[in-house]
Amino acid sequence: MAPAVEMFIQATGTDPDVRARAVVEQAHERLLAGLAGLAVLAQPREEPEEFEESEESEESEEAIAEFVEQLRRLLTATDQTLYAAASGAAETRLLVRSLRVAAVTVGRHADVLATATGDAERAAAARTLEGMLAVRFGMERSVLLPALTALPGVELAGLVGDFGMMLEGGRPAEQAVVDVREIPHGRRHPRIFTRFARLAAGESFVLVNNHDPKPLRREFEATHPGRFGWEYVESGPERWQIRITRTGDDA
Repeated sequence: MAPAVEMFIQATGTDPDVRARAVVEQAHERLLAGLAGLAVLAQPREEPEEFEESEESEESEEAIAEFVEQLRRLLTATDQTLYAAASGAAETRLLVRSLRVAAVTVGRHADVLATATGDAERAAAARTLEGMLAVRFGMERSVLLPALTALPGVELAGLVGDFGMMLEGGRPAEQAVVDVREIPHGRRHPRIFTRFARLAAGESFVLVNNHDPKPLRREFEATHPGRFGWEYVESGPERWQIRITRTGDDA
């Protein structure tokens, strides 16, 4: 059976980019709706019975734990698909950098929500996080997605397919070797940066190219300074192979 995100894409309109953007927007709306529900669930009650208070508190804790897991999955999926593809382009590099900084802050507030005790503290943490996510999602929808659509080499529908798969707990198939020789020059870098984003610290892949990709290395230095390794395995004259390693997480 096709993944839910693929079925949704097939059922919504004809323009692949429009359909892909709709998938991301739906994911945002579902998360915000869940967070709004948490804020209501955690509202302090007047003089609850001891048994009811215990049951309601346990229900609230379970709902918060489930929400935080969903949020972390969305943050990871967004970073390793949408952010990754845009991170190597000069037009969107600074935007991605600011969004990644904001994502770290969101993650910290998710920790605050997860560890909050008492209804009042949970409700306040949920409302704060709701406001932060509304701003962040607005930037992604109104700035990042249109910019990705305009970038050469970015296939938004493919990225969103991976995004949806990761939201559902799956993992896209990863390649140990990324051979870009048959890909037009303007379309290579988004694929390479997307592959790099899915590496854990210490993991690597081998890039195969038909020239020495010095401009790509400069983009890595601008985007992931001090957090990647670049090792020539083969240096021409017709084929270059470079092992690219993630040496640390991005700040």
